[in-house]
Amino acid sequence: MTRMDKIVENSNAAVMERLQALGLDLPAAPHEPIGSFLNAKRVGDFLFISGQGPVDTEGRLSVGKVGGDVSAEQAYDDARLVGVNILAVILQELGDFSRVKQVVKLLGMVNAVPDFTQHPAVINGCSDLLYTILGEPGRHARSAVGVASLPNNITVEIEAIIEVQ
Repeated sequence: MTRMDKIVENSNAAVMERLQALGLDLPAAPHEPIGSFLNAKRVGDFLFISGQGPVDTEGRLSVGKVGGDVSAEQAYDDARLVGVNILAVILQELGDFSRVKQVVKLLGMVNAVPDFTQHPAVINGCSDLLYTILGEPGRHARSAVGVASLPNNITVEIEAIIEVQ
């Protein structure tokens, strides 16, 4: 089966099973925003998810400069964790993963040293997870950029646009 042919069932149980097979757990609820904004805003058939960070189920942040004190490989894992947090927001907002028609676009920001150039490889952590968990609906358009800093010195922040049913 080619990557383009991957169609999977996206019931809540199926998504949770795929996450557990990867050793990943959704947080009980999405982490609260750190400012005066919502985690997500639904407009018509689209769910706009605010930038999510690498926060684990214990509430610990992954921090540091990618290409400096954080490797690209660790930042990939951080972006994967952000993908888990995006899924938690989707579940809270929609109540059911089967309502996800498709992930339309991600914007990934990497807190990187000035000469770091592997931003796309880092954000692949989130992209790969969404495709693995959601199948074809998880494939998306994407931007990956480096920034001088991110809130609380987190390594990555990713926002998403989801088309819903």
